[in-house]
Amino acid sequence: MLSLRIALAAAILPLAGCHENKTDPVPVAPASAAAGTSPAAPKAAHDLATIATTEGDMTFELLDDKAPKTVANFEKLAKDGFYNGTAFHRIIKGFMVQGGDPLTKDPARRAEWGTGGPGYSIKAEFNDTAHVFGVLSMARSGHPDSAGSQFFVVDGDAPHLDGKYTAFGRLIKGADTLSKIAVTSVTYSAAGEPSAPVKRIEIESIVITPAAK
Repeated sequence: MLSLRIALAAAILPLAGCHENKTDPVPVAPASAAAGTSPAAPKAAHDLATIATTEGDMTFELLDDKAPKTVANFEKLAKDGFYNGTAFHRIIKGFMVQGGDPLTKDPARRAEWGTGGPGYSIKAEFNDTAHVFGVLSMARSGHPDSAGSQFFVVDGDAPHLDGKYTAFGRLIKGADTLSKIAVTSVTYSAAGEPSAPVKRIEIESIVITPAAK
């Protein structure tokens, strides 16, 4: 199904995180650019999403002008509480942190983490948003239209993902939280990738704040 692994130089699924197969969010690329400062202040025209984690909060400006259907899907899942209790299951310092898999709610299914989703896929909305530090994007498997609920946040610069993954948000607050999550110690995942966090980093909730009218 979706192979959510960011194959270091292979599968294009670094941030993919969807359904049946493992979802790979962008293929693992060389971790170059380091974390910088968060993008500019939020635009009043965009909704905001605050992801509360056990390591702190991160607030994103959702780019509905770039990926309207993706943003709508993410907001619906967030409002339904779909992400509550899930965990970041894939962390590659300097590249990205990935979450959104409902299977991560069950520690007994750890071997399957990275393969879960909402039970459906959405069409890709590739756009001109560059995958730089703080950008929120959808994880997927090898098929362009295989994203569902899994997402990743870029921790560096990942130009090899541009135009291949649907970027739909930008970090505007909580760069310190992202950096803290990114340096979490990891071990080998069931797939043999050194990206499985040793400590559980849970998503407690995702709150959507409508744009100011």
